[in-house]
Formats: sequence, C-alpha cells, structure tokens
Amino acid sequence: MLTEPEHFAGSNDDLRNVRGAVGLPVLKKDFHVEPIQLLEAKGLGASAARLIVRALGPLGLSQMMTAAQALAIETLVEIRDERELEMALEAGARVIGINNRNLETLEIDPATGERLLKRIPAEIIAIGESGVSGRADVERMARAGADAILVGSSVSSASDPAEAVRGLTGVSRVARGD
Repeated sequence: MLTEPEHFAGSNDDLRNVRGAVGLPVLKKDFHVEPIQLLEAKGLGASAARLIVRALGPLGLSQMMTAAQALAIETLVEIRDERELEMALEAGARVIGINNRNLETLEIDPATGERLLKRIPAEIIAIGESGVSGRADVERMARAGADAILVGSSVSSASDPAEAVRGLTGVSRVARGD
C-alpha cells in the first residue's frame, strides 16, 4: 500500500482502511529512509515496510533493519542487482523483493527477476516485483523460483480488481534449485 499523496495518490487513511478491512498482513510500500517512518508504518497498522537497498546503501539498510526489528515490523528488502542482493543478505534480510523496474529509467526488464531469483538462498522468501500484468507473468516468475509476487498497477487499474486478482492466483511455485 502506497500512502504517498503527491506521486502515488495514496494516503495514511488508505492504509488504515485496508488494515481494518482485512486480517492479512499489510505492506507499507513507500520509500522508507528514516527509522521514524517505520514507527509511523507500525502506528498506521502496517505489518511490514519496504526498504529499497539502492536508496539506503549498506549503512542505512543496516540501521533500518535494526529499527524494524526493534519495532517488530517485518521488512521487504528490495533489490535490483547482484551487489544489492549481497547487501540485503549481509544485512540479514529474510524477505527479498526483486524489482524488475529500473527506478531511474522506469523501464521494466523481466529478465532481472529471472536472473536474480536463482541467487537467493532457499530459506529466504523471494518476491518478484513489477511487470506482472497477467497470469503468464505470474507463471514465469513462479518457474524462476519466486515465492510470491507484488502486483500494483495491473490490479488497481483493472475495471474489476477482484477478478484481476483471481486471474493471478492459483499458480504453483517451483522451489529455487529444482
């Protein structure tokens, strides 16, 4: 759930409303760069917060991981390349998301996830992000070893979001290394 109002048309109330409507974990997907933002996420009812390695660097990531642990909020550590994967693993990430979107150019390259998924240890939860718009994309990520996917715009822009979600579910994943 993006809560940033200017660029993503979100709000804190959106997160609170989702938290009140579902019994599932809720991810605050904003750009978290300061520990106080994790405290805010927790206060809004988020179960987890996204940390982007590219935005934090090794020291910032370590500080944010320590703050998240102290607050008992899970982290989704987002990477885009092998160097960032190493930083995530060194920081103790237990859930790693691979963003197929280059945040500098906004171009999507599905090969990014396919390349990096096989490098994530089996005991780490691996999530494919960006560029998932249909069942074939989910199946491709599952074959590459993704434990889950993070979908945003294809569901939020669908005329029937519930049907869009149903169309993406029920795909069996293939364990990394199989």
